[in-house]
Amino acid sequence: MTNLLVIRAHPLDSKVSRSMQVTDAFVKSYIENHPKDSVEDINLYDLAVPDIDRDLLQAWSELSNGTIFTELSEVKQQKVTLFEGYTNGFLNADKIIIANPLWNLNVPTRLKAWVDTITVTGKTFKYNEKGEVIGLAGDKKVLHIQANGGLYGGKDPANQYLKTISTYIGVTDFQELFVEGLDYDPAKTAAIMAEGIAKATALGKDF
Repeated sequence: MTNLLVIRAHPLDSKVSRSMQVTDAFVKSYIENHPKDSVEDINLYDLAVPDIDRDLLQAWSELSNGTIFTELSEVKQQKVTLFEGYTNGFLNADKIIIANPLWNLNVPTRLKAWVDTITVTGKTFKYNEKGEVIGLAGDKKVLHIQANGGLYGGKDPANQYLKTISTYIGVTDFQELFVEGLDYDPAKTAAIMAEGIAKATALGKDF
C-alpha cells in the first residue's frame, strides 16, 4: 500500500486560502483515483510543531551522552517525542505534498519548523568518509503546491528553499504546482484559480 502524506501550512482553510483550495482539489482527485492508498492529511497550524530550541538541543546532547530517555525532563521528553513523530511520519510516506502560501517571499514559520524535523542526519541524510552529504530519501516523491500573489515562476525563495532541502535529503522526483498572479490582476484571479484547480485535479490522477 502506498502512503501519501499531505502537509498543509496555512492557518486558514479553503474557504479563505487559495493554496488550500488547490490542495483540496488535488486530495479529492487523488483519493478518487487511488482508493487503496493511505492518505494522512494534516495542517501544521492545528498541531504542535517543535522548534529546535534550548530544550531540544540539550535533550539531544544528554541522550548522546548516555542519558536514558525517561531521565529527561518532561518538557524535553515531549519535544523529542513530537520531533521524532514528524520525522517518522515523513520516513513512512512514499509521496509527500507540501502546500503553503508565499508569505513575505518565504514559507510560513510553522513549515520551516516541520522541515527541520525531516532534515535529520542518519535518517534522511548522512555524510560519507569524504564529508560529502548523501541523501537517504531518494525513493520519495514530493509535490510542492504554492499560491502566489505575484509572478515568480518557481524562482521565489520559498520554493527554492523547499527544492534545495528536498535535493539535500536525496529526493529526485520534486514536482511543482504554482497558482500565480492572483493579486497582480484581480480581473484574472478567478480564471487563474480555475486553471490551478484543473491542474491539481489532473495531478491527483497520476501522482
